[in-house]
Amino acid sequence: MNDEHSLLIANKNLARRYNQEILQEGNPASADELFAPGFVNRTAPPGMPAGREGILHTFDKILRPALAGLRVEIHDQIAEGDKVTTRKSIHGTHTGELLGVPATGKPVTIDVIDILRFEGGRVIEHWGQNTLPQVLAGLRAS
Repeated sequence: MNDEHSLLIANKNLARRYNQEILQEGNPASADELFAPGFVNRTAPPGMPAGREGILHTFDKILRPALAGLRVEIHDQIAEGDKVTTRKSIHGTHTGELLGVPATGKPVTIDVIDILRFEGGRVIEHWGQNTLPQVLAGLRAS
């Protein structure tokens, strides 16, 4: 196995840890270990900090409290150079208020495709697209 291939595998493993330990579990020690100083979320929503605090806020204060049993399911990962693209779903049961939508008790799935760029074994940049707006519209209509 060559060095480039080893780096791609290592970055995919780091991306899995990011999804499991930071997004799903909310582990602050993992966030300290995996986010690089100067991390930037290139697709942070308007009004949300573009640093790690924005991503942590989204999961710690918005998604995990609203979605009981929050779980991240990775469907596909593609690694090239210093980037890993992940197609995943975030699952949970809507048991708390979610961005102004009162709890419905319904199962929720948010589909996501994101790209993480790694530098020195840590996440330095993030880009992402997700179906949260469609999920919220569906919950409001129910």
